[in-house]
Amino acid sequence: MSGLGKIIRSVQAFGRGLSVKASGARGTEKSATVGLALGGGFARGIAHVGVLKVFEEESIPISFVAGTSVGALIGAAYCSGVSIAELEEIATRVRFRTFARWTISRYGFASNQRMIGFLNSVLKVKTFEELDIPLAVTATDFSSGEGVVFHSGPLADPVRASCAYPGMFLPVTIRGRMYVDGMLAHAVPTVPLREMGADHVLGVHLKGNWANGDGPRHLFDVIGQCFAIAQDMLSERWKQAASMVIEPDVKAYKYDAFEHSAALVRAGEAAARAALPEIRKWLQTEVPEKVNVAQPRVTQPAVMPAD
Repeated sequence: MSGLGKIIRSVQAFGRGLSVKASGARGTEKSATVGLALGGGFARGIAHVGVLKVFEEESIPISFVAGTSVGALIGAAYCSGVSIAELEEIATRVRFRTFARWTISRYGFASNQRMIGFLNSVLKVKTFEELDIPLAVTATDFSSGEGVVFHSGPLADPVRASCAYPGMFLPVTIRGRMYVDGMLAHAVPTVPLREMGADHVLGVHLKGNWANGDGPRHLFDVIGQCFAIAQDMLSERWKQAASMVIEPDVKAYKYDAFEHSAALVRAGEAAARAALPEIRKWLQTEVPEKVNVAQPRVTQPAVMPAD
């Protein structure tokens, strides 16, 4: 990052601190904070761009973001300062080969190592600490099955780990631990947002079949559909942590339908606009200031320089 960029971010952070102190001095109430949880869905995740687009157009403030899989990728880009226009343009040119390279391994059929170069070219910053909006990236510890939440250190490898779909992509190793897709532990990462302190949590769920119409096309459709079924059966926890669930209508699009980026963005926009009246009610109310609240529970130590 340039010296000027660091100075600007420092001034912004100082200003946010002053705002918090000033609001606290006025009384014991504060404006409600909103957290946005972006779920997985591979190409369908482009719908997240439409959701973010509407929130920007309607001046809906997002205080925290958490992402799983493609939600982690889009969340990292947005929180780093990538504009909606830039995200829409990027969505028109990404394809499977942008992130993946076929390989021969007993751990999977493809490596997402190419994602490092993609992220380096897209992200405005390289670490969690430099982000404009606090971000949580979820992954799953392959050995223990434990859900982990990355919130500090370099961005690229945690995002890669969150996107390491089992069977398709090789697991990602960070500091000696092997991680796979965050969707196994946090299909829609609403719980981490509660732990970060969000008063209201919006969960964006990209529900869709991997095998549409004529049945599975190949092994990945079989694996994906099995995971989708399992996630539906285990969705109660993340839904309980959500104030509202937004479900863009992406059922007509296959998981790898990158060529339909414009339609997927529109699907996200439509779903977000339908949610606006309720969200505006949240923002018009104030919530009691929390007193003697413990620090948010961290499900993974502050990690993460890559090996």
